[in-house]
Amino acid sequence: MADLDFAVADAWADRYAAAPTLVFRLGVTAPAAVHAIALRCQIRIEPQRRGYGAEERELLADLFGEPSRWGDTLKPLQFATVSTMVPGFSGTREVELAVPVTYDLEVATGKYFASLRDGEIPLLMLFSGTVFARTAAGFAVEQISWACEARYRLPVQVWRELMDHYFPGQGWIRLNRDTLDELQRFKVSRTLPTWDEVIHTLLKEVRG
Repeated sequence: MADLDFAVADAWADRYAAAPTLVFRLGVTAPAAVHAIALRCQIRIEPQRRGYGAEERELLADLFGEPSRWGDTLKPLQFATVSTMVPGFSGTREVELAVPVTYDLEVATGKYFASLRDGEIPLLMLFSGTVFARTAAGFAVEQISWACEARYRLPVQVWRELMDHYFPGQGWIRLNRDTLDELQRFKVSRTLPTWDEVIHTLLKEVRG
């Protein structure tokens, strides 16, 4: 019974969630009737499974180092671990898996997503959890096989649509409080109206 088959059919940006969330349409196939599944899914990014353009390689150097070292440094990244309940079914059932997504560019996954210009993001989904089923002998409880997994190539455009919806034309970076205080003093001293103006002014001065 716990020998299940998983496949990802589709993914889209949830425009009505409280925070940025991707939704994956997951198909679950079982060899016999299932009463319910307490499903857990660990999602990893497999960066070694795609190619990168010149601009992407430049932006990803902060995460993976120089491209000449990518044979050693291009390792899987932990994206998310989520859980859901799958209602009872026979044969195949589709379920929506909601995955929160960070836009924090200090987080490796956020930095990776933001560096991609186009193409797809190779994902590996590893499944675990508990299967509840009715049998001729009564009620059965089994663990999902550790070998249950599925791969999906998430279009970069889907991630961009998600972030453009929640943060249109914007990005986020994290700074120490002392740095923020210094920036605030600079902003006030130059009577700059926005934080964008602060950064642009500093960059202009550094470039001479």
